[in-house]
This record gives sequence, C-alpha cells and structure tokens, in this order.
Amino acid sequence: MTVPGDHPLLAAVKPLVDAMGAEILDADQAQTDDVVLAWEGEDVLAVRLPQLSDSLEHILAALERRHGRPLAELDRKAKQEVVRVLEARGAFSVRHGVETVAGALGVSRFTVYNYLNRENTAKSE
Repeated sequence: MTVPGDHPLLAAVKPLVDAMGAEILDADQAQTDDVVLAWEGEDVLAVRLPQLSDSLEHILAALERRHGRPLAELDRKAKQEVVRVLEARGAFSVRHGVETVAGALGVSRFTVYNYLNRENTAKSE
C-alpha cells in the first residue's frame, strides 16, 4: 500500500518526522527498528528514526535555520544558549558530541565545557 500524500495521518506526523530528521516509509517497507503507525486499525506508514549522530547534525542545522546564520557567527551569549538547548536535547550523550558542537560553534572543546559548567553551576545555586 502506498500512503497517499493527503492522508490525514501523514499530514499530522510529517512536521514531527521532519523536525526529528526521520524518514517516512510505506508500512510494508518497515524494518524491525522502524515505528509503524496505524490509522483506524490499518498500518498506514512507518517512521525510520535517524541514528543519534545524524540527529545531532539535524539539530545543529535546525538551530542554524532558527538563528538565520551559521552558529559560528553567533555572539557568546547566543552560543551559550545554543549549548543549553543542545544539553537539554541530549547532544552531549552522543559520542564526539562536544567535538561536533565545538566545530559548529567555531570554539574549542574547552569553551563548550566551560559553557556547560557555567550552566550546571547556575542550576545548583
């Protein structure tokens, strides 16, 4: 079965799937790790979730779009806010997450750790 482009389930989940960097497939193409979504008792589509490392790249790209320019061009305060957002989204649990974020922000790993420590110190006070 091919999901019609105007199916209400597709219209409902597409913004979320796009925001996650996932992929929508026909339900009959689903693999073991895919999430199959049903509508009125019938499997309609499947969602293939991205790998964590791909998710980080997708999140960084979304933050660039939100700010309207490369993250490396942001001022220090904005970069600190980006690090807070990324920490809340689990970016630093991904292998090489700090290095990836540092590269995107145009700062050193040490600077990213400083931003993280500053945020964690502020939370504990």
